[in-house]
Amino acid sequence: MAPDPRYTGPDLCAMSARAVVDLLRSRQVSPAELVEASLTRLSQVEPAVNATPTICADRAREAARADHSATLLAGLPIGIKDLTPVAGVRTTFGTRAMADFVPKASDPLVTRLEDRGGIVMGKTNTPEMGAGGNTFNDVFGPTRNPWNTALNAGGSSGGAAASLATGEVWLSHGSDYGGSLRTPANYCGIVGMRPSPGVAGGGSASMGFEREGSDGPMARDVLDCALFLDAMAGFDPRWPISWPAPQLPYATTAAQDAGGFRIGYAPDLGGFAVVTPEIDGILRAALVRIEAGNRTVDETCPDLTGLNETFRALRALAQIGVPGSLPDSVQQHYKDTLRINIETARNLSFSDYVTAQKTRSALYDRMLGYFATHEVLACPVNGVRPLPVEVEYPIEVNGQPMGDYLDWLRFSFLATTLGLPAISLPVGFSEDGLPVGLQLIGQPRGEARLLQIAHAIEQELNLTLGPIDPRKG
Repeated sequence: MAPDPRYTGPDLCAMSARAVVDLLRSRQVSPAELVEASLTRLSQVEPAVNATPTICADRAREAARADHSATLLAGLPIGIKDLTPVAGVRTTFGTRAMADFVPKASDPLVTRLEDRGGIVMGKTNTPEMGAGGNTFNDVFGPTRNPWNTALNAGGSSGGAAASLATGEVWLSHGSDYGGSLRTPANYCGIVGMRPSPGVAGGGSASMGFEREGSDGPMARDVLDCALFLDAMAGFDPRWPISWPAPQLPYATTAAQDAGGFRIGYAPDLGGFAVVTPEIDGILRAALVRIEAGNRTVDETCPDLTGLNETFRALRALAQIGVPGSLPDSVQQHYKDTLRINIETARNLSFSDYVTAQKTRSALYDRMLGYFATHEVLACPVNGVRPLPVEVEYPIEVNGQPMGDYLDWLRFSFLATTLGLPAISLPVGFSEDGLPVGLQLIGQPRGEARLLQIAHAIEQELNLTLGPIDPRKG
């Protein structure tokens, strides 16, 4: 079904980030004009979607007075997820205990983005401590899906995705562990990339060597996503796992001809995850359209034995290390699913973590064998369409029960566990006009090539989506 293209916001807000940056560099538009356009759009759509509950208008206006024309983003307004501190801006982590917290210093990634010409417009909504695939919390309430405001926007970067889909900003920061960047991109019809560990910063403030969580770029098309990854990328000694930026910018490589490639499609990851026939059918139809000449797709999957237990053990360690290590005065406010997750993690043994590391190494070796014949593994981002905003997670998918609030997110586990880059890309629509995304998982440190292939698919499908007005369900 063709989607309703209605959009009634400022013309500037409907333009690509690349086009607006070009206007900024040539001084045909000023950062101040963009800030005001963004504020106009925020006022139009926030009541319907609740994507950016904390707006820092005065701070953005002050930043817009500087000359950013020589920087990478040139004075472009952006969104920052509410798990990442911005100096002088309310940062709640989606939990009542931190509802009034205003940090004095910004996260190094925010500092980098501002140094490279980004202007922070506000903080985008997230579930409590970023835990969960549906964005809601006791501080700000739920974020709603712009394509149908009766549905959820995914999580935990749901505010960022909904903000982009409605045209509030041109680029928005996300983060991902169990699909927290990929799920919202899928549900809101935008592009979200989870880079390899350290490419876009690295580690939390208290666990700098933790490699499973990843910050990443979110945008409305692949080349804008690549531009934002360039703004995030680079070594910084404050991040122990940070990775140098490539000699050739990601945006440059992504725009080049992708040539031939071979994709392996695994609709249920070899029985590891569950997908509805509707989602599988939409993805298959898209993949058929991209096959031509030396671009091929075949249905095949690597051996993923042990992936579920390994992901869960690694995630448990992160849960104990960050939300589970905060004072009781904070933890007493946690939602039940987060509290249960932390309690379960504490019951794991040292032996469980050793086993997880050994299994992860074996999984990685098997994936290297897979990549010897396929450049990319394609699979669903999620096996089910977005649910009503009041439903935290599905209890079954295609008739199969989900054991807990992580089970339905299994398509996200592989890239996270093995440190592989992954991208969610819109490739079609459901019968009732909801966007459906395809997940592409690339080779180790293969961000540039993955972006290039994703851009080739985007061009072939001609499905780049502009911003929309929120639609009532």
